[in-house]
Amino acid sequence: MTREQYILATQQNHLPQTENPQFYPVGIYGWRKRCLYFFVLLLLVTAIVNLAMTIWILKVMNFTVDSPLVLQSDRNVTLNARNALGQLTGQLTVGGLEKVADCGLHTSSRIGLPLLWVPGADAVEAQCKKFEVRESEGGRVLFSANEEEITIGADRLKVTGTEGAVFGHSVETPHIRAEPSQDLKLESPTRSLIMEAPRGVQVSAAAGDFKATCRKELHLQSTEGEIFLNAETIRLGNLPVGSFSAAPPSSPAPQQTVYELCACPNGKLYLSPAGAGSTCHSSSSICLWH
Repeated sequence: MTREQYILATQQNHLPQTENPQFYPVGIYGWRKRCLYFFVLLLLVTAIVNLAMTIWILKVMNFTVDSPLVLQSDRNVTLNARNALGQLTGQLTVGGLEKVADCGLHTSSRIGLPLLWVPGADAVEAQCKKFEVRESEGGRVLFSANEEEITIGADRLKVTGTEGAVFGHSVETPHIRAEPSQDLKLESPTRSLIMEAPRGVQVSAAAGDFKATCRKELHLQSTEGEIFLNAETIRLGNLPVGSFSAAPPSSPAPQQTVYELCACPNGKLYLSPAGAGSTCHSSSSICLWH
């Protein structure tokens, strides 16, 4: 036995011996254990109730992955937009509200908007300072409306109603054109149709006729210039015909084929049978009774 082994054996023999050693259990016992089990059970019940309520809400509101979002209400559905100060800046209302706020077109009370009555329960109203509809690609404005004007930026505005479009005031446009293979008709059913232009009015029919029809009188008037008729043939129909006969009464009257155009002092035109000379003076009595 070495010296180190002897010293170690001697020290172990002189260590005090402990009688009846005490053991302390480690863990949660008693009322603490019961409280822990209670809170775990309560948490489990809360999670189950929360899951059940979520499923019930999804079922009642018809929230599904494959179907569109549906918002339903017995009275109306209203979407509001507010700024950082809480003021109403825009509103979209589907259905009838007894009172809604108009957004900024007039001055008013606490939020700067007046209260208006919405008639009917089938209305869809968007109330804001400016309303725009843009195309999905490019962002071009297709429709824009504000307090001052309404702008339509589409390539074509088509009105398919049988009564057309009704405007309470003037319509400004540089060009009015009918659809291809369709006629263009300007009509005033109960009043006059007036076309005015300070630098002239031009009516052209490049491949057809131009007709002007009226029930009473047709006036062509030029205050400072002249009326110019330029055509290969100018025909004046239904003119009154004066009577003139230079042949003896016993000879048979030939069929008259040539007439002379005569004018009364008041500007009325009539026809007189042509002779060797002018016959207007001989048949001028037509100016008295026509």
